[in-house]
Amino acid sequence: MAGQTIQDFFRVAQERGFSRDFMMKVRAIGNTTFNEDDFVYITTKTLPNRSITNQAVPYMGLNFNVPGTVTYPGSDAWNVVFRNDIKGLLRTKLEKWQTDEVFNDETSTGDLSVRGVDKLIQLDLVDDKNITLNSYRLYGAYIKELGTIDYDQAGAGAPTTFTAVLAYHYWRHADANVKLTEARSVN
Repeated sequence: MAGQTIQDFFRVAQERGFSRDFMMKVRAIGNTTFNEDDFVYITTKTLPNRSITNQAVPYMGLNFNVPGTVTYPGSDAWNVVFRNDIKGLLRTKLEKWQTDEVFNDETSTGDLSVRGVDKLIQLDLVDDKNITLNSYRLYGAYIKELGTIDYDQAGAGAPTTFTAVLAYHYWRHADANVKLTEARSVN
């Protein structure tokens, strides 16, 4: 076996290409109050993490590592950065979702139940032609925190942004061809 050469690298790189940091689109967040135009304002998001818990099984002084249960690190705080539109429409939608569907401190009411599979976040990885290659669905989503918007009277006129922290139960790699409405009814 000769090993890999620079020609192998170029061949494989041309065949497979490279994923770019802008090639993820958000298709759904939590409920039906958002539309496709709203997701244009999302600037930063991350593909979620999944981890298998290690279980050490001691035997004759040695620890044998055995896979245990799955955890979803970061599922309690998935951060998204949004550009703020001039009328604050997107932020208003997030405020309404947080107040109406999670908890309203004015009335001390809210839906504190476990979120179902119909409350999902869908992330699509796309190619350079905006064709969906892979989809990920984060189930049981709700808004946990809505960040500040910083304004500066002496500013240079840069667009403002704010963060939203969302939580979810778990995620699944999904068939990119399954429509979102079908995904809401299926686990």
